Amino acid sequence: MQLSGSYFVIGTDTDVGKTYIASALLKHFVQLGFKAVGMKPIASGCEVSSLFDSALANADIFALTSASNVEAPLNLISPYRFVPAIAPHIAAEQVGVDIDVAVITHAYQQLTKQAEVVIVEGVGGLFVPINQKQTLADVAQALNLPIILVVGMRLGCINHALLTVAALEQHGLKLAGWIANQIDPQLLNFEQNIDSLTQRIDAPCMGVVAWQGELRL
Repeated sequence: MQLSGSYFVIGTDTDVGKTYIASALLKHFVQLGFKAVGMKPIASGCEVSSLFDSALANADIFALTSASNVEAPLNLISPYRFVPAIAPHIAAEQVGVDIDVAVITHAYQQLTKQAEVVIVEGVGGLFVPINQKQTLADVAQALNLPIILVVGMRLGCINHALLTVAALEQHGLKLAGWIANQIDPQLLNFEQNIDSLTQRIDAPCMGVVAWQGELRL
């Protein structure tokens, strides 16, 4: 499948493989010769990292920067970083920070000046709150990027995926495609689940990742 430009990678839930897919997309664009950089606007579960000059960072940020071929300031790659591995709006409240969509948008715009491709990775699912009034959907609307949906293939994934697709449509967000990531090796009827989603989602399936397999676009 032909991919071009920047994308916003979101998931049907947390822990569905967004970072793995976002990193694979970055590697894909790097191999094609593009200047590509990853962005994780909001990151929870961070700790002081010697890899980032003793700044707060987490494994997601490390994976994205490792897959990128453009070096950018950490405050642009991830403007909001929190220690607790909890919902971002709660983590922000605990340290007296108000997550501002305008700050994220500005950081993204700065990254576009350094890279041809920016792969933005969301946090949690589409309706994860980021402050008292807004959710990740508001970030997606502000950035106005095509969406790549990572579907965590486990029991209940069809409902989660279709609800997310419906929500994207309601918010006027363009779904470029979806990727099936088998996160439960015991999932019964894996192929039939993929077929069910393919029949019901208008956007193309861009790839399938079997349990502990690799993404091939």
